[in-house]
Amino acid sequence: MSRIRDPDEPKIYFLPNLMTACNLACGFFAVLMILKGQIEVQKVSGDAVLAAKQYYEVSREYYQYAILLIFGSCLFDLLDGRLARLGGQESPFGQEFDSLADIISFGMAPAMLLSRAVLFPLGNIGWGIALIYLVCGAMRLARFNCLAFLPKKPGASSDFRGIPIPMAAGFIASLTFLIIDLYENDHEVGVWKYVIAAVLLFLSWLMISDVRYPSFKTVDWKTKGSLTTIILALIVIFATIHFRYIMPVVLFSAYLVYGFVRPWISQRWRKGIEDFSDSDETDDPPTKEAESP
Repeated sequence: MSRIRDPDEPKIYFLPNLMTACNLACGFFAVLMILKGQIEVQKVSGDAVLAAKQYYEVSREYYQYAILLIFGSCLFDLLDGRLARLGGQESPFGQEFDSLADIISFGMAPAMLLSRAVLFPLGNIGWGIALIYLVCGAMRLARFNCLAFLPKKPGASSDFRGIPIPMAAGFIASLTFLIIDLYENDHEVGVWKYVIAAVLLFLSWLMISDVRYPSFKTVDWKTKGSLTTIILALIVIFATIHFRYIMPVVLFSAYLVYGFVRPWISQRWRKGIEDFSDSDETDDPPTKEAESP
């Protein structure tokens, strides 16, 4: 006898929510790697001299694992939305599940990573700054969900208000990835702890700001591009693999800065950048335009 489905029961689509579950799993294991790094450090802390030599060497490996897992969360977060829109399977359940996963993968995990890998010399101030980032990230997700439930107006923009939390987390992870490589055998990260603290506070504000960022929702599996676009994409992928410690910072920084320069870019140039389409080239200089509503 078949079970009668409750009409109020939310629809749960397999592939998009599987990607979200993978996103959450990456965030969960990233947190575990950070904690495991601390446990391993405590094992060598009995000998002060040995601990001073091995502290960063031991924890560095686990921090790198955590960073790679955060990058993995970014990838799965990108895939779940694309799969849902491709199959016309967007649902309130998927949206809520995605936000809950994001607060772990892009909120808790980066906050713990920075508080332990870079901000630890600042003591409680470092913990406080990481907490501010986490709270602002949660507020960013809550605001996004509230706006998503509002009726869609004809011609309404799909832009994000404030930088998306996956991009903020990706920028944090990529910058930490670079710093760990630069200070491979040095536990003291110098002035970087102050730079990271300032960056974290800036990203916290940026997530809850009204600065507009493109969602790139029009770019999916059916998007057509030119040969030039494909070649440029291959160059970027090759450069990212070859310069794996530098390129992630460059790519995430480019997206962060783009939100500020976007109002001064002409509509035609903006469409070419955000749609990856074969838009006509123009020699007109960029002009300042009003933000999308």
